[in-house]
Amino acid sequence: MIAEPMGFYTDTTVCIGCKACEVACKEWNQLPTSVDRLLEMSGDSYDNTRRLDGTHWRHVKFIEQFSEDRSDGRWLMMSDVCKHCVKAPCLEICPTGAIIRTEFDTVVIQSDTCNGCRACIAACPFGVIGVNEVSNTAEKCTLCYDRLQAGMEPACAQACPTDSIRFGPIRELKPLAEARVRQLHVLGETRAHLYGADDKILGGLNSFYLLVDEPEVYGLPRAPKMPTRNLLPASLFSTAGAAALALLGLVGLRKRRMDERAAERDVVDV
Repeated sequence: MIAEPMGFYTDTTVCIGCKACEVACKEWNQLPTSVDRLLEMSGDSYDNTRRLDGTHWRHVKFIEQFSEDRSDGRWLMMSDVCKHCVKAPCLEICPTGAIIRTEFDTVVIQSDTCNGCRACIAACPFGVIGVNEVSNTAEKCTLCYDRLQAGMEPACAQACPTDSIRFGPIRELKPLAEARVRQLHVLGETRAHLYGADDKILGGLNSFYLLVDEPEVYGLPRAPKMPTRNLLPASLFSTAGAAALALLGLVGLRKRRMDERAAERDVVDV
């Protein structure tokens, strides 16, 4: 039973890219450090961790927007994490019941039940799930479920020095975010808008964002869908493909029989 939905509101306009959230997440959850990835320069601004996966549950994105002569521009920064969707594709697709919804309305993968099939990785439209090579199971942000049970806030939110990551009841975070959007509009940033705060995206995201550009700029899908939404088109495509193959098979069989009959007539004529 869900007591009260809890989650994150991330204001990207005050993120300074310090990566304190990444460090705090790894430290608290005892996630291994990918030294090779950190040492290899990605060429993507100051971002060397590059993506979320089974050992990186928080990821700070750096998006550079500069003119050709670099005389004018800006950095967009966003601390990305699992969205803990109200209608979670990963939870729907999991064949073992390893993915559950907690009493805080968050989505958690139980490693002891996960069989490593990777179905959830393909189902997640945000690319937040990956396989932890140590446990060989799918893993992602748990919204620090153990800390929530103890009445503590998640490690990343506690470590954020600018309050870019705000944690609390969703009913309290939404008015806070809406007020911030209005403030930015007054200040001239008319592109400011919320992503995932309403129910249009997978029933709502328990980790939603304030953005100042289109979602695609931040690597976020504009209209993610549940796996079931793709079943009918996929089934129709598969059926059409099977019918086409069957037709080609019949055509090939008929041609083969015609060739055999023609060969038999040639033998008789001889």
